[in-house]
Amino acid sequence: MSQAASVHSAVEPAETPLTPESWGKLGMWIFLAGDAVGFGMLLAAYGGMRATSADWPIPFDVLGINLTAVMTFLLICSSVTMVKALEWLGRGDRTKCRLFLLFTALGGAIFVGLQAYEWTHLIGAGLHIDGNPWGAALFGASFFMVTGFHGLHVTGGVIYLLSMLRYVTNRPRPEASYNAVEIAGLYWHFVDLVWIMVFTFMYLL
Repeated sequence: MSQAASVHSAVEPAETPLTPESWGKLGMWIFLAGDAVGFGMLLAAYGGMRATSADWPIPFDVLGINLTAVMTFLLICSSVTMVKALEWLGRGDRTKCRLFLLFTALGGAIFVGLQAYEWTHLIGAGLHIDGNPWGAALFGASFFMVTGFHGLHVTGGVIYLLSMLRYVTNRPRPEASYNAVEIAGLYWHFVDLVWIMVFTFMYLL
């Protein structure tokens, strides 16, 4: 018994395979998984209301897609600049990384500004949360709920990216901030992907 006990005590406890860097990525993935469920429920509720409504307006006819097509293009481009920011940081060039992070944040800020313009135009045309001139009253409520929820995510993402600009600047070496920028990229790509789904379900179909 004493020999077995000594052998057992000599065995070191197993270390977790997760590094501090991978813990951060895991946390972001868990957050995004929960967020995806939230967006999925909103879009499912929208689909359910549309399917059971006799006078649901055709979004393509009343909302138009010219402005939102530009907004979608901006977000797709911002995903590209996010990839370039991470690429340049991996090469050790913090200056170009910060430049592309700024481009990404600028694309998101323009998106939010265009969404505010769209909302102002639609509200002026009579679209409200309690009714609209084109059909079902819940159309306005669902439109503002889904697009507003996504707009909040973009706004948060812009603030997040601007904080990354400062973070990259203050790290002693470029590689010290690579993981944090990569995690921010996961969030931004998720926001872009969700918008493509929102654009498809609420503007095109």
